Amino acid sequence: MKPIRKFTVRAVVPAPLSALEELAGNLRWSWHEPTRRLFEHVDPEVWAATGRDPVAFLGEVDPARLEALAGDAGYVAWAERERAGLRAYLEEPRWYQGLGDDAPAAIAYFSPEFGITEALPQYSGGLGILAGDHLKAASDLGVPIIGVGLFYRAGYFSQSLSADGWQQERYPVHDPDGLPLSVVRRPDGTPVTIVLALPGDRALSARIWRARVGRVDLLLLDTDIPANDDELRTVTDRLYGGGGEHRLLQELLLGVGGVRALRAWAEVGGAPEPGVFHMNEGHAGFLGLERISALIGEGFTFPEALQLVRADTVFTTHTPVPAGIDRFDRSLVERYLTPMLLPGVNPADALALGVEPGADAATSAFNMAVMGLRLAQHANGVSKLHGEVSRRMFGDLWPGFDAAEVPITSVTNGVHAPTWTDPGLISLAEHAFGTDDTEHAEWLSPALDDADLWSVKRRMRLQLVEDARRRLAASWSEQHSGATAPEWIDRVLDPDVLTVGFARRVPTYKRLTLMLQDPERLKAILTDPDRPVQFVVAGKSHPADDDGKRLIQELVRFAQQPEVRDRIVFLPDYDMGMASILYPGCDIWLNNPLRPLEACGTSGMKAALNGALNLSILDGWWAEYAEDDYGWVIPSADAAGDAGERDAIEAAALYDLLEHRIATRFYERDADDVPVDWVRMLRRTLATLGPELGADRMVREYVDRLYRHAWRHAQAVGADDAKGARELSAFGARTRAAWPSVHVVHVESGGIENPHVGDRLRLRAYVELGSLSTDDVTVEVVYGRGRADDTIDAVEHAELRPTAAAESGPKAYEGEVVLDRAGEFGYTVRVIPRHPLLLSAAELGLVALAG
Repeated sequence: MKPIRKFTVRAVVPAPLSALEELAGNLRWSWHEPTRRLFEHVDPEVWAATGRDPVAFLGEVDPARLEALAGDAGYVAWAERERAGLRAYLEEPRWYQGLGDDAPAAIAYFSPEFGITEALPQYSGGLGILAGDHLKAASDLGVPIIGVGLFYRAGYFSQSLSADGWQQERYPVHDPDGLPLSVVRRPDGTPVTIVLALPGDRALSARIWRARVGRVDLLLLDTDIPANDDELRTVTDRLYGGGGEHRLLQELLLGVGGVRALRAWAEVGGAPEPGVFHMNEGHAGFLGLERISALIGEGFTFPEALQLVRADTVFTTHTPVPAGIDRFDRSLVERYLTPMLLPGVNPADALALGVEPGADAATSAFNMAVMGLRLAQHANGVSKLHGEVSRRMFGDLWPGFDAAEVPITSVTNGVHAPTWTDPGLISLAEHAFGTDDTEHAEWLSPALDDADLWSVKRRMRLQLVEDARRRLAASWSEQHSGATAPEWIDRVLDPDVLTVGFARRVPTYKRLTLMLQDPERLKAILTDPDRPVQFVVAGKSHPADDDGKRLIQELVRFAQQPEVRDRIVFLPDYDMGMASILYPGCDIWLNNPLRPLEACGTSGMKAALNGALNLSILDGWWAEYAEDDYGWVIPSADAAGDAGERDAIEAAALYDLLEHRIATRFYERDADDVPVDWVRMLRRTLATLGPELGADRMVREYVDRLYRHAWRHAQAVGADDAKGARELSAFGARTRAAWPSVHVVHVESGGIENPHVGDRLRLRAYVELGSLSTDDVTVEVVYGRGRADDTIDAVEHAELRPTAAAESGPKAYEGEVVLDRAGEFGYTVRVIPRHPLLLSAAELGLVALAG
């Protein structure tokens, strides 16, 4: 019998244990192991059964047990100590507070998904997990971030498999009253609601849920409220669900509604207005239009408001391929971007921001990443290699400039060590080093015995084996109408066998089935009598991606073969709960995407923090951190004739590494059965690689290189009633209008006949500036090593200075270049706009090159 309605009744906790409710109400418990131990002590079985979620746990634990603990002075004191620790954590100055006034008072961080904990399933994959880790690290560092996202009633889908291995999706509905959330209310107790005007005199309303993530507030907008009709109530039904219009409504709500939610939060919560706005991917791009609309209401023109918004906006792209970008039909976006939604904004100005470079403005798709880059003066990729890929991918936004000058930098992602490090490893660090900070512990110290570290690693592997068997048995039972799982599942995997992990989303470029290129050779590796290997694989394919689903099915069918089914498994429903056991339990973390299509690949980072070694294509983060002590590189067959040949070559390299290098080293043991050289690599990974992979390093970089930079620039642009923004806007308009007349007329060179290193090349360039003055431009020689393809490598720049200005005609510029290296030399002369508030040579996308 199905209920007509379901809701959550919260438990009544005895007054002496009120600390438990306070601790449960802040998501710091999701990464603070001492708090988790406090709850586990109440009832370990119920704690595990409720997914280690304190809110759900307090609703399920026997009230008699709570009453008994309320009379236990020792436990009450323990709870009070943890509450005092939480309060100190929330109030004491941390790293960011040491920056004083030279930093923004608040930073808004917009993301379509946030992976904080499995108890709050508002994430699908790497983008959301990264956002969650960003907030947690910001909290630990005291960075005053306010997260903004959407609350999805069904979150992302739960995955199961049919008997023949085909992915099936379910969307369980989550009751926010049963989650660690609270409604944002006004002083009179009424919920705060934000409203978006829609076409046809309709309105989309949303309430705001608040999650406390340590020191950070996360605001989630929810449309499932009575003020909306049935159709609009479903706007926030599922993460990445629905068709184009549904997705557009979600992104309008995230961007436009998110900015309005921040204003309301500042009004009712006393929070400072953000000094920086950070878009985690283009999904939140409409936030810039809402801010422009508000500035127009204050008397600014659209170009002036655009300058103010760009100055303090940061855009992070995670996308290595154009197909991964949200693109909407222009006519659909035009229907929604009305003056009713965005007062004062001319729809044509708004639509122009999403036009793809080189496309017909009247027919171009509306590109969310392109809009994001046009609205943000500060942009980055998520690894060094991805920064290079992004500069090439989006280079057409800055025509005439080499990729190296495209104003997109990179901040390599990091992962939040307290969240992702196994409790067993934390306990080992506490025992050996007196610290629970595994990220910075002295793992190379002789205070830790190799055998102790290896013993903990085996326990982590055993934990994975037991969890995998439980999940496989549950999946079998689900597939076979509740039948008892067969006995062979109890023998799946072995805690003493070299274990390889592979888990991620399953688009085709990540190549889930590369390991199956030569099935017979893989079987031989798995079943080697002396050096066996086992694989634990997991991942979800997007519901609309049948190609990805076929890859899962292919792997599942291979794993079902009796001769290998105890050595390779696919675990359904990959989520944070599974990941927290999978990463620690693996000896090797495998990553074999098509290079360079992996933006970062943080799963390998999480594995490394748990003493796993990486086996990966040189892509994403691994391309900048790979060393012999941290794992093995799978060579890329970039010169292969086609995709099939490339896959075959790279799979063969993978097999060779597993057979001849990895398994050999893993099974080389001393008299105490410890693989000494393997453990040496584990120690080096934990001690020297681990600190580089932390989210605290990442967030510090964002603060120092992007947030503070954006905030300072915004102050300069906005000072004196936004004098800088007005000047920059006028300069841009005047320069664009004049640029068709700007060109290099002639270049003269001299001073060398038979050039040698140390000689000086003297140059004089004659430049036509049209209506611009010499103060409006920079003329420079661009030089470096000449290449066979008529390009310049290892580029350098030297400014040419204007000579006595002629009253009319071309202006003369002079300068010289020292020939400081032998070999081919090439140079050209170019003209670019100059203004003290421009942050890069390419910013206006204007350049005139010598012909």
